[in-house]
Amino acid sequence: MATIRDVAKHAGVSVATVSRVINETGYVHEDTRKKVETAIKELHYTPNEVARSLYKRKSRLIGLLLPDIANPFFPELARGVEDEMQENDFRIIFGNSDEKSSKEQEYIQTFVQNNVVGMIASTNDPDTHAYRKLNIPVVFLDRTMDNRPSVYSDGYEGGRLAAQEIAARGSRNIAVIQGPERVRPAMDRFRGAAETLKDLDIAFQVIQSSSFGIAEAGVWAKEVFRKVPDTDGVIASNDIVAAAVLHEALRLGKKVPEDVQIIGFDDIPLSSLLTPPLTTIRQPAYEMGRAAARLLIQLIEKEALDNHTIQMPVTFTERDTTRKAEKND
Repeated sequence: MATIRDVAKHAGVSVATVSRVINETGYVHEDTRKKVETAIKELHYTPNEVARSLYKRKSRLIGLLLPDIANPFFPELARGVEDEMQENDFRIIFGNSDEKSSKEQEYIQTFVQNNVVGMIASTNDPDTHAYRKLNIPVVFLDRTMDNRPSVYSDGYEGGRLAAQEIAARGSRNIAVIQGPERVRPAMDRFRGAAETLKDLDIAFQVIQSSSFGIAEAGVWAKEVFRKVPDTDGVIASNDIVAAAVLHEALRLGKKVPEDVQIIGFDDIPLSSLLTPPLTTIRQPAYEMGRAAARLLIQLIEKEALDNHTIQMPVTFTERDTTRKAEKND
């Protein structure tokens, strides 16, 4: 990898001259500037963005913190953030907290030490002091708290749709897997499903979970059929858990969707590749990521905003883990 000294040697100028060209400071003769720019291109030199931002006192670095990169939903969010930021000449420092508070705190400190000008966080604890004391704009993604800047989907509507659709397809003894209590969107989904099933006077039992993660998904799936062995419909907290429920149902010899229907939440790429393909509630993850990036840029540039919070719609995506809806004559 080329260094600034390599560029200076290639162009036949001093390191200070290369620095002035890169940082756009001080006078450099046009012919000299062209020599330096040519050397940069030929050597494929990339300036150290952190050092450059410290020198210019104007960073273009953004911190992005996700809770579980193993969950395919979060890379979709990240891609949306990255594309929008790159188009606006910002760069990203990424952190994966593994839903661990200590690791999350370490990444926040790392972001600050690297002179980021803003942060996007999909944290399970948006109301912690660590975020409130930051002197940079923070946008919460797929999370929300107290009308702070955030982008999230309509979880309540998603839960309502899941309950309505599984009921319309004949399930009458439903298991609802409740996501982590500390994650507001998870509780919104649960409330939407639970309140709708109550309104429809349909029996359901709640399976509580403490994580959306892959490692624990199998635990919740087994708990469903242990606690509600004769369930004929499962509303899962996300697609990862729904996939685990599908696997467990088939292992137990149940037919899907004839014996038990399953609805997930997120519509991760894996959902359409399962056998049978998973019916789910789609969150527009990529679009949410882009929206969060745009909101953060507006905050950084101190633009006037009509709304600091953006709620995006969800949609029912019908595949083969549910039956066709019953028609009323």
